[in-house]
Amino acid sequence: MSNLREECGVFGVFSPETADVARTTYYGLFALQHRGQESCGIVVNDDGVFADYKDTGLVNDVFTPEIIDRLGEGNISVGHCRYGTTGSNDRSNAQPIVVNHIKGRMALAHNGNLINSGELRKELELQGSIFHTTSDTEVISYIITKERLTAPSIEQAVNQAMNKIKGAYSLVIMSPSKLIAARDENGFRPLCYGKTPDGRYIVASESCALDAVGAEFIRDVKPGEIVVFEKNGVRSITDHCDKVPCSLCVFEYIYFARPDSVIDGCCVHSARLRAGAFLALEHPVQADIVIGVPDSGIDAAIGYSKQSGIPYELGFIKNKYIARTFIAPGQKSREDKVKIKLNPISEIAKGKRIVMIDDSIVRGTTSARIVKLLRDAGAKEIHMRVSAPPFMNPCYYGTDIDSRENLIACKHSVEEIAKIIGVDSLGYLSVESVKQIAKGVNGGGYCTACFDGNYPTEIPKAPMKNRFETKISENKE
Repeated sequence: MSNLREECGVFGVFSPETADVARTTYYGLFALQHRGQESCGIVVNDDGVFADYKDTGLVNDVFTPEIIDRLGEGNISVGHCRYGTTGSNDRSNAQPIVVNHIKGRMALAHNGNLINSGELRKELELQGSIFHTTSDTEVISYIITKERLTAPSIEQAVNQAMNKIKGAYSLVIMSPSKLIAARDENGFRPLCYGKTPDGRYIVASESCALDAVGAEFIRDVKPGEIVVFEKNGVRSITDHCDKVPCSLCVFEYIYFARPDSVIDGCCVHSARLRAGAFLALEHPVQADIVIGVPDSGIDAAIGYSKQSGIPYELGFIKNKYIARTFIAPGQKSREDKVKIKLNPISEIAKGKRIVMIDDSIVRGTTSARIVKLLRDAGAKEIHMRVSAPPFMNPCYYGTDIDSRENLIACKHSVEEIAKIIGVDSLGYLSVESVKQIAKGVNGGGYCTACFDGNYPTEIPKAPMKNRFETKISENKE
């Protein structure tokens, strides 16, 4: 865990007429690729007949023109790109999940992490349910399917299921006649929808995916809300809204989301600029230039530069053909990728006192290697500033920080970390300031539990990331 791992991106299309919804979903997933690079999938509904394809790999590699043509046309589609926070990285855990049951068919894509999936899974298994994956998503699909046996409609089944599933979930669900978007009561993960000029409704994790398919943003799905898209129009079910304060993951603004997205009324780019400005006020330093570590450190670096008056320079060139560092399996492979992913501009760094802005320090190994790149390029001083507070606690809502043992800030002081990674000084954004970077419409309700330990829900009883794989392994022995 040399860097943070992302969770997932979800996407859905509802078209009043038969159209090439698979291709639209492909473009949407391509725009959400930063949210998950392990696997991806698309399901297309053509008059109740589902065609699906999913596999491990990047969107552009998995969905060749032949595969897109094979999926065919339809009027509803759901898509997903995945980085698993629970469940191993194999094809069986790729989404969307397709369910066939006595009341019809359903395809489901999920972003987030449940805090009670272990208990729910055990309960379902004792009732005879057989699981084919190790992800939380299959648990959600079973709960919805079970509720559908007595519920008058698929949306009511989702509504009843939300009484049982707890934690973080942004869902896009497809039935033979409807597209459904649902967001957990806390609103941990983003979800929004828009409309194209030809009348297609689009649901996506981020607004940047709406832009990619030519859809005009309408609004975010409210925490606890269920939005139903069907031939008669759009309906909203708000039975679960306003039950608890909103607690959107603040790290969506710091790192996860694309800077051109707008989440809950706040532009991600603007939030990162504010983070950098706060850093300059909290941790000033005498320096010649400010640089940002691509990609999410750049916006904060510009904000630091503007606030401090220290010139901003392009310090690193990023190889755009290398995926996010943490995707590579194994620490050695991740370290090799750091070397070819970033290259400092020696002419900029040589002899300079540098303020280097990055979004986080998790384990410290990647930061140390980036600092060494600057040292080797001739930097005179390196002052690292981090646009997030120190990670001190596990996350149970979709970020792959599953224990304190991998967090460098839990073992060392700021001064010790500075020495370990090789910088002249180190400064983190304060928890108080991180709560102020996103000026949205949710009243400033953000989850900062990974920084301060103030969890907005109860802590799960079985928090291990690969708890289902562990259980399977134990049963084999």
